[in-house]
Amino acid sequence: MITAEEFAEGRILLIDKPLGWSSFQAVNKIKWAILRHYKQKKIKIGHAGTLDPLASGLLVVCTGKFTKKITEIQDAVKTYTGTITVGATTPSYDMETEVEVHYPTEHITPEKIEIVRQQFVGEIEQVPPVFSAIKRAGKRLYEFAREGEAIEVPTRKVQVHRFELDTTEFPLLHFEVECSKGTYVRSLANDMGKVLGSGAYLSALRRTKIGDYDVAEALSPDEFIIKHIPRL
Repeated sequence: MITAEEFAEGRILLIDKPLGWSSFQAVNKIKWAILRHYKQKKIKIGHAGTLDPLASGLLVVCTGKFTKKITEIQDAVKTYTGTITVGATTPSYDMETEVEVHYPTEHITPEKIEIVRQQFVGEIEQVPPVFSAIKRAGKRLYEFAREGEAIEVPTRKVQVHRFELDTTEFPLLHFEVECSKGTYVRSLANDMGKVLGSGAYLSALRRTKIGDYDVAEALSPDEFIIKHIPRL
């Protein structure tokens, strides 16, 4: 069991965020379990890098004085696994919104996929999805998108250190990608579909690493509470 003093002094908690949960929900569940168990009025707690509800995986949660490490951890290289579905697009570039257009895929060969994959390794430019939390003109992009208002989204340079694809279940492309802070894997899927002369969207995503932190060592919020705050 972790003591109240240890939480206050600072701990790094590795949490495996379940699919369908927001990052806020995961952190909040742990926060309130700590406050209730130790009868505290407040605790410093935050996470390094938000995961969408449609993504699962590693959430690095910092407590106490270790919240000062959040920026440093956020800047670390991240690793994701998941699936890109080729042959269709969605407005959000993932499954948050429904498929809007279908595209042919008969012309796409494993050789063509490999040529295109190589174009997405190294420093690349990408346009973040309009369904994202980036601020523009004082509003989140997803607010403009949900109101049907068009807005120009500037490109950004990101670094893709490694991008591996499994084509055996095409039009599903299972992948593992290692990338810099600020990379949108949804945009990677959408852009790849365009270069393939088709369309594509992100249909599954799991974060497995942030720097040296690995999801293999993480616990779900419920497992964490049972293991470290057992008397609740």
